[in-house]
Amino acid sequence: MQYRTLACTTVSAIGLGAMPLSIEHRPDETQAIATIHAALDAGVTLVDTADSYHWHADEAGHNELLIARALARYGGDTSHVLVATKGGRGRPGDGSWTVTATPTHLKRAAEASAKRLGVDAIGLYQLHKPDPTVPWADSVGALRELLDVGTIRAAGISNVTTAQIRQAHQILGDGLVSVQNQYSPAVRDSEPRLSEQLGLAFLPWSPLGGISRSSLDGPSGPTSIGTAFHRIAAERGVSPQQIALAWLLARSPAVIPVPGAGRPASITDSARAVDLTLNTKELEELADVLPG
Repeated sequence: MQYRTLACTTVSAIGLGAMPLSIEHRPDETQAIATIHAALDAGVTLVDTADSYHWHADEAGHNELLIARALARYGGDTSHVLVATKGGRGRPGDGSWTVTATPTHLKRAAEASAKRLGVDAIGLYQLHKPDPTVPWADSVGALRELLDVGTIRAAGISNVTTAQIRQAHQILGDGLVSVQNQYSPAVRDSEPRLSEQLGLAFLPWSPLGGISRSSLDGPSGPTSIGTAFHRIAAERGVSPQQIALAWLLARSPAVIPVPGAGRPASITDSARAVDLTLNTKELEELADVLPG
């Protein structure tokens, strides 16, 4: 495994997006825990979760509790594993997602997440999505308060614009360490450039978009075939997913992809992307957005 900087620590250059282990079409717990253990075996030290990663309305925090159990049952040392969780979204149980980022909600949510994870302080707590009914400065201010009282050690923001990144950085200073936006071969609206300039880690969510079906797409979601990613993968004798992740890693030293996985084989394959170095010609071929 290779490592990258996140705040004052280092984490694996590839993380594990644990959402598929708890939402619709999730595997049974035995397979879910085996998937987390496979990630740890592969050298993954960053696990991404959220209190809203669950299926039914009455199981908020399902993914956080699952991760806590998996870490407790792992046979090796897990003290170096950073569990990054998020707050500010909800799932009423009908398949939809809600947004609630009031300061009161975020502070209570962070305290509940820390309890579920079994930690005194959350290593990285990210505001899941801006709430259009709450001033952005108020939501970010809640993160400032959580940092000040020690509920969280570092803060991040997700699904944000350039202006929101800059404003959060002004409010949080060194307390802001990460930006988590959608970024993939198929979705390239949010670039890691600003994060790199500000010294923030950029954690692409759904990083395999266009290559693999996202858990958010459901079983009938679209994927692309026959792209440059697939052709280069065939030439290299590796999976298109590995090529996509290697491409993301080459975009910026700030990038730390967190691909989702529902099977041990998936995260094991993704972790191998750190061993790939794409040449200049390959990177030029991958520069264009996927069609469709």
